Order: sequence, then C-alpha cells, then structure tokens
Amino acid sequence: MINKIALSVADALADLKDGSTILIGGFGTAGIPNELIDGLIEQGAKDLTVVNNNAGNGETGLAALLNTGRVRKIICSFPRQADSQIFDALYRSGKLELELVPQGNLAERIRAAGAGIGAFFCPTGYGTELAGDRETREINGKHYVLEYPIHGDVAFVKAECGDRWGNLTYRKAARNFGPVMATAARKTIATVHDIVELGTLDPETVVTPGIFVHRIVRIERVATQAGGFKK
Repeated sequence: MINKIALSVADALADLKDGSTILIGGFGTAGIPNELIDGLIEQGAKDLTVVNNNAGNGETGLAALLNTGRVRKIICSFPRQADSQIFDALYRSGKLELELVPQGNLAERIRAAGAGIGAFFCPTGYGTELAGDRETREINGKHYVLEYPIHGDVAFVKAECGDRWGNLTYRKAARNFGPVMATAARKTIATVHDIVELGTLDPETVVTPGIFVHRIVRIERVATQAGGFKK
C-alpha cells in the first residue's frame, strides 16, 4: 500500500544530508513552507545550497535558516528587500555565496531540470555581468546566453491539499514555484492543510501528481504577515 504521509515534520526530514541542494518554494511570503524550514533548522543539516525566489524576510523562515550559518550558497532572483537584513549581513561579510538569476531564468532553469533538458539558450542577461563567461549564441539575429538546469536533492513545497499517494493541489498564488520544484528534485516533501481520501481529488485539478512527491505532512493553518489565511 502506497502511503506517503509522514507523522511529523521531523519524520519527513529525518534523512536529509549535509551538503544538499534544497529547492524551497514560495514567492515573498506566499507559499513559503515555513514548517519545513523550521524543521530543517532543528534537524541540523549544514553546508546547504538553497534555491528560492527571495533570500528571506525578517527573521523567520528562510531568514532564520540563513541566520544559523548552515547555508553555504543561495540561488535566487530577488535577495534584497526592506527586511532582508540577515541576508545582507551574511553576504557583505563573505559568509554567504550568492548566485543571482533573473526571475524568468530561475523558473525555466528549474523547469528544465524536471523536463530532462540538458541546457537552453535564453536572451535575458545577455551583455550583462549576469551572463558571466557562459557561452553565447546569435540565433535569427538575436543574442542568447546558455543556461543550465538547477537540480535539487530535496524540494520543500507548501500545498493546500493532498492524499496518501502524494497528489497535490495548491491555493492560488501559493502555488508559484512549487510544481516545477517538485519535478526538479530527487525527493519532494510537501506540507498540506488537508489530507483527503483517495479518489476525492478530481484528477483534472491535481497540479502535482504523486509520482513527484515522496512525503507529505499535515500542518495547521497560520496567518502570514502578508495576510494569508484568516479565521
């Protein structure tokens, strides 16, 4: 019997290893799997590479993980904002490596990993420092930069609903990077607010099929600083 339900966040993260590349869903404060991030802090894995759109807000969630000093590198598109003081301090002191990636490139590099694409050419970043020393090519009169996929050892995804096979649905903007990250990682761990019986989810509404998900764990609903769920 296939049953991917973990009894707790700690159980879901028990075998996460040092040196892992972790894809963390979320955009700003929408869809951030904070319970999994907090569980990772407790679990203790170090020397991590983290992939997320941002580099943490305030002093909770991803920012709190960075503050432990156990993240070696972060790959993101928007690291600096009004409350990114933890990232700023670590980066400026040389304690955190940053790979800055344009937002569309970030999404497509992750999607390419899940689709089995070896590399692709993208126009964004051509002629700028972001292109670095990567190969460039002119195609039909337009210049492109060679981009490589971003693979993950583990993906952390916040979903809305799931079943014991790992099929997932999401809530509106909280979906964001979740579906592509689930396909790009060797192992996907998802939090859900509701676990339903098999057959309850309409197959046409399943966004992330269970084949891409290895563990799910139920969490309570909590409000976010940006509004989120309200009682």
